[in-house]
Amino acid sequence: MTQPSDLELIECPRDAMQGWGKHIATDIKIKYLNALLKVGFNCIDFGSFVSHQAVPQMADTVEVVQNLDWKESTSQLLAIVANERGAREAASWEAIAYLGYPFSISETFQMRNTRRSIADSLEVVKRIQDICIQRKKYLVIYISMGFGNPYGDPYDPAIVLQWIEKLSALGVSVISLADTVGVADPEDISELFSILIPSYPHIKFGAHFHSAPQDWEEKVAAAYEHGCRRFDSAINGIGGCPMAEDELVGNIATENIVAFMHQRRAHLSLDRLAFAQARKLADEVFQL
Repeated sequence: MTQPSDLELIECPRDAMQGWGKHIATDIKIKYLNALLKVGFNCIDFGSFVSHQAVPQMADTVEVVQNLDWKESTSQLLAIVANERGAREAASWEAIAYLGYPFSISETFQMRNTRRSIADSLEVVKRIQDICIQRKKYLVIYISMGFGNPYGDPYDPAIVLQWIEKLSALGVSVISLADTVGVADPEDISELFSILIPSYPHIKFGAHFHSAPQDWEEKVAAAYEHGCRRFDSAINGIGGCPMAEDELVGNIATENIVAFMHQRRAHLSLDRLAFAQARKLADEVFQL
């Protein structure tokens, strides 16, 4: 089982920003991201190279990445892509270490999110993985709707396992199970991580949970107790997938993840002052 010293915290301002109802100015994004780069997160999911029409809040990702102080940070940058064009563009930036691809096991959501079937998306993953290998980047696959979906599409933990076997055969080394609409229960979380982590020691499995404020801890605890040591979160719990439902289910708040890990004496290498400053700035970025 993975040891607590291997804990990875992934801050997700992109997830927080993309569905935010008000436009966030580019200079404000840059200021906020540079503040996050000082905290000591393992990785920052900062932007995306996707259709500007689909996600207008991320239309300035190129300008943003050009102005990030990434060389002075221990954090690595991750960008979301939805096709080969986006992958090639993201991979062209030295600052970006990880490319994230949303691979849904819900046929409805995969069509809604990327306009492709699941089978076609697997072929896209193959080509994006080749791009990552050529450009010395790492591909992160998000198993969207990994704990169920609101569309009536078939779901069972066995379906998750079947697709992860196919992704493993492609050499994917980081896979995050995404609770896209906040329906995961501790039993399914426990079952999946208890099977996946020992079965695929060459893959780092993460958890990207969306949750109502009262339900976050049982989800994190179930994943943590069954070996998961990579967690995505967003300061103040802002965010959610705008392609999923009309009403967004927020991310788990980073401050809650940090408190949870402190309670379990898991090692965190965060700069407390920088974290406090970033949290204060978040209140300015996400003004109601």
